[in-house]
Amino acid sequence: MSSIIFELNEGLAIAWRAIRANKIRAALTMLGIFIGVTAVVLMSTAIKGIDNSFKNGISALGSDVLYVDKWSWFSNDEWWRMRNRRNIDMEDFHKFKELAKLPIAVAPVTNSVQTIKFGERKVESVFLNGSNSDYVKTTNFTFDQGRFYSEIESNSSRNVAVIGSEISSKLFPRGDALDKTIKIGGTNFKIVGVLAEQGSVVLGPFNPDNQVFIPIGTIFKNFISRHSQTVTLNVRAANPGMVEETKAEAEGVMRKIRGLAYDEPNDFSINQQEGLQEQYDSFVGIIQIAGLFITGLSLFVGAIGIMNIMFVSVKERTKEIGLRKAIGAKRRTILAQFLLESSVICLLGGLIGLVAAILLSLMLNQFFPTSIQYDVVILTIIISLVTGIISGLAPAYTAAKMDPVDALRYE
Repeated sequence: MSSIIFELNEGLAIAWRAIRANKIRAALTMLGIFIGVTAVVLMSTAIKGIDNSFKNGISALGSDVLYVDKWSWFSNDEWWRMRNRRNIDMEDFHKFKELAKLPIAVAPVTNSVQTIKFGERKVESVFLNGSNSDYVKTTNFTFDQGRFYSEIESNSSRNVAVIGSEISSKLFPRGDALDKTIKIGGTNFKIVGVLAEQGSVVLGPFNPDNQVFIPIGTIFKNFISRHSQTVTLNVRAANPGMVEETKAEAEGVMRKIRGLAYDEPNDFSINQQEGLQEQYDSFVGIIQIAGLFITGLSLFVGAIGIMNIMFVSVKERTKEIGLRKAIGAKRRTILAQFLLESSVICLLGGLIGLVAAILLSLMLNQFFPTSIQYDVVILTIIISLVTGIISGLAPAYTAAKMDPVDALRYE
């Protein structure tokens, strides 16, 4: 056992001296591994960060919420068929709320895009959300300051607003947004609440952090013409286990409100977050395939480069190999020496790539979420070692089987 440990220590020392003696060659050899490891770590941290952000955003919206809409969000149905459907309006909402018994909350929702101003600061193209006081019951929103607008404020169409965390940070860097007056499209609104951060970059304009929430009567009065006053009904089930039952009731209620015969198709859609999850999964799947292809290609090129360099190293050190074998070095000793050398090169390249990827992840985190995982660090080390062993196996075997006499006579 002690002889094996001695051979490993000796092999590591020789490998390190060989790497130091050929610094530029070793650096170029590491390049492929460096690129491959950096790619796999960056891909993993980006996907994990986006995944966490997406789940937080979905959680904030509520996984047990149904969305009754004119449009099907994730469907292959012809858009022109859906365009010819009747709009869902406030009259439909009142009838639905009266007839539906299973939901714990029903809220009409409509949207506009506006510019939000406070003093000299402004945020353009903000998603303005109009609803009633029950809207907050169809979400899992948490508040950093204040509250959601009340039933009285909603029913009387007051100029009050709840703003998302990113809107707050842009307009009020010092965090003093509560009770301030902002301008939305030229109309003054008093801020009664500021949401805690809970959105997702994947949700885009639907990210609550980038939205402003006002009473639905107020948005109709100031920002939406009478001919465009259509709504989506947010319907929250009592619990996740009641979603399908609540969906079946919602479909029946809407068909009754629309006066549809039994053989007529629905002229509305009931959307769920599963569709958004499926779209997200397919998006992430494409990124993963592309990332794995880039990573695999980089590692393959790196491994070929290491193998070629190791063959060159074996040729250059033929006399050294012959001398070592002549004085009693075993085949396994020579084999281990070159395997250790290729493994050390790959491991160094992998560790440098890991550090670079972590630093890049921290920089990218300023623009979109990333999340560094410990299992990725371990996987990186394993990939580097395995690549080094595989790419160094053929050159090491070539060195190990050399005849000492022929090696000593090599010019």
